[in-house]
Amino acid sequence: QVQLVESGGGLVQAGASLRLSCAASGRIFSNAVMGWFRQAPGKEREFVASITRSGISTFYADSVKGRFTISRDNAKKTVYLQMNSLKPEDTAVYYCAADFSRTIPPTSSRAYDYWGQGTQVTVSS
Repeated sequence: QVQLVESGGGLVQAGASLRLSCAASGRIFSNAVMGWFRQAPGKEREFVASITRSGISTFYADSVKGRFTISRDNAKKTVYLQMNSLKPEDTAVYYCAADFSRTIPPTSSRAYDYWGQGTQVTVSS
């Protein structure tokens, strides 16, 4: 079993920055590829970013490329999402997810085995 706990969400104005954290416990964190997803009201959960086990490779949705940065600290069992230049359309509940069966992090939410409870990010215009 793996437990994932997100933190760092909040209410900010457009153009501001936030850093989300996802702390893991349970299985060996460094064996998991990690992803961030988000879900806005009335919309499906969508891929935001992902990172390989070592952290060397990262992947982003086009909508956040150049503004968001995913990183991980395997010693701290934590994955981060640095969000800059936030826009109102970034408003959503943000979830982190873990997948232990792949080396390339998938972009489909269905591929991930473990999920956190989510943290709300609200960006006002």
